[in-house]
Amino acid sequence: MNTIQNPSRYSPILIGLHWFMFVLMVVVFATIEMRSLFPRGSDPRELVKVLHFMLGICVLLLVVIRLAVRLSGKTPAIIPTPKPLEKWLATLMHLSLYAFMIFMPIAGWIILSAEGHGVPFFGLELPPLVDKNPALAEQVEDLHKQVGEIGYYLIGLHVLAGLFHHYVKRDNTMARISPFKPK
Repeated sequence: MNTIQNPSRYSPILIGLHWFMFVLMVVVFATIEMRSLFPRGSDPRELVKVLHFMLGICVLLLVVIRLAVRLSGKTPAIIPTPKPLEKWLATLMHLSLYAFMIFMPIAGWIILSAEGHGVPFFGLELPPLVDKNPALAEQVEDLHKQVGEIGYYLIGLHVLAGLFHHYVKRDNTMARISPFKPK
């Protein structure tokens, strides 16, 4: 599935998923931030909340596909080879991002379920993950907000690391995942 035609780059599927998920996560964050622009209970506020829920579930579905594709193939080497500490930090960052992309949608799903609300998904209603439990909903919502704040930093650090590798270290880290063919 993850056939690498060029051993110095990720597969086109992984490259596409990486950048599509980046845009999707920007939209997920934007929708939750935009809700404060509208009065509580208003139709526009409800629309951005529903979009946030549905797109969050899309992140969960896509990260599962992405992990399956990622684990089924080889990782193109970084040239020149990074130091062991850099490899460890990169692994930690990627594991953190994957955990974030799995945890956040599941937490959102638990919040809606525990509040007794349906979980909308493009005309469908997903089954609840837990029974109605307002106390649980409040606890998970607090955690969801805190981890969401951490997510801004994780994504920011990931972007900065990519730019550092490209402009300072001048290795092929960005070329491996770039949607554009390297020269």
